[in-house]
Amino acid sequence: MDTVRDIMNKKVITVDRDKTALDAAKIMTQYEIGSLVVVSNGKPVGIVTERDLVRKVCTIDTISNKIPLAEIMSSPVISADPDLPIETAVQRMFNNKIRRLVILDNDKLVGIVTASDLAKYVRTRSLLDKMFR
Repeated sequence: MDTVRDIMNKKVITVDRDKTALDAAKIMTQYEIGSLVVVSNGKPVGIVTERDLVRKVCTIDTISNKIPLAEIMSSPVISADPDLPIETAVQRMFNNKIRRLVILDNDKLVGIVTASDLAKYVRTRSLLDKMFR
């Protein structure tokens, strides 16, 4: 049975909880990504997405370099163990209405699984099934 370890992205970009919305936006732009895991003392405490920036920063009349990430991040982090079956991870994401699942191994950040990762996995499995029928 395939697990999230098989499809997770092991290169997770993080941002410190003490940074601002502007800092997060700059990092996302630099790495061309749509989310950052927010950490405090190296431990994941939240996640901030492009959607958070649009809905919680851009839609109000404020200055992004004055908004702490702690005010806009989603918290607590919804996470999973790397050995969790993919089907269970999908259900967890669906139940929590999230598009990104942080992967922790003994409370250490080791990866992230996104809805796009899951779509690629399903597409690949479907193609392989068709090839070997």
